[in-house]
Amino acid sequence: MRTVQVALAERSYRILVAGGLLARLGAECARLKLGRRCAVITDARVGPLHAAAAMDSLKAAGFEPLLITVPAGEKAKALKGVASCYDALARARLERKSFVVALGGGVVGDLAGFVAATYLRGVPFVQVPTTLLAQVDSSVGGKVGVNLPAGKNLIGAFHQPRLVLCDLDVLGTLPEREYRSGFGEIIKYGIIYDPALFRRLERSMDRLLARDPAELAAVVARCCATKADVVGQDETESGLRAILNYGHTIGHGLEAISSYGKYLHGEAISIGQVAASHLSARLLGMPEADVQRVRTLFERAGLPVTVKLGAIQRKALFAAMRLDKKVSGGEIKFVLARAVGKVEFGCAVPDGDVDWALDEVEA
Repeated sequence: MRTVQVALAERSYRILVAGGLLARLGAECARLKLGRRCAVITDARVGPLHAAAAMDSLKAAGFEPLLITVPAGEKAKALKGVASCYDALARARLERKSFVVALGGGVVGDLAGFVAATYLRGVPFVQVPTTLLAQVDSSVGGKVGVNLPAGKNLIGAFHQPRLVLCDLDVLGTLPEREYRSGFGEIIKYGIIYDPALFRRLERSMDRLLARDPAELAAVVARCCATKADVVGQDETESGLRAILNYGHTIGHGLEAISSYGKYLHGEAISIGQVAASHLSARLLGMPEADVQRVRTLFERAGLPVTVKLGAIQRKALFAAMRLDKKVSGGEIKFVLARAVGKVEFGCAVPDGDVDWALDEVEA
């Protein structure tokens, strides 16, 4: 088993990476000395696959779990979904010493984490991510939140989990498209922070796509360690943590204008990162060879690198980007790269350059 420590003083916690961890959920929660009563929040797709194992493990460790199932998909990550969870917790009379387990992908993690952050002004929660993308990214770092029709994650909080359990065995039930979506975040870590990881992905992408257990464990743990390092330096995104948003300004915009139905998150940010790399070449001098390496690696992962937008859709995309949390004074801020492994954040980019970058990724 690989263990990654997120160092945040009294809010520090462990990330465990291995196969077979779901069976240890109850024992690991017992180590944390959490309250006896808890709620497992999952969705209609993950619940039938993994909820019974999670509930059985918790019961065996002496906990009294309540199962809450929300609809599957990004549209569940809304205030309506939050309200339904609040009602279920209140009916069951969960208390401040109770805790929440997020069992699912990034949508469930964000939703359940936000519920935990705000119910009774905050209760503990544990992340059990069941998608590759959630294991390497959204389950780590404490950013939780829900969407508005106007944009993604516009309502949220910082609420660190007490534990993250990355069971690699559950990835075996993940559909191919969902699995490949995870590489949208994995490749990002190489671009923004870890050029050695990027080179490793270039060498081992075929093994990773074949779900080789040893290679997958190493890469998941390395991504978690990278994010833990960044979050440990900047928990509330006042500086360095902004680099984790590489490609997300355009990516989140694409998700918003398609009503969170056309693109998986990893697909949208794949397009966003290729566009950001073109911008990086134009504005910061990123070598064209690196731009091509980025595009090629996303293509090898089976992720989209182009998008077709009509004039009306482009206008909607710019409107969505201006609602992004990184906008300052009405100006869209980007994370851009000087080279693979070296990025800068808070870069003001004129609309004309963004339009040019969208031309570069035009299908």
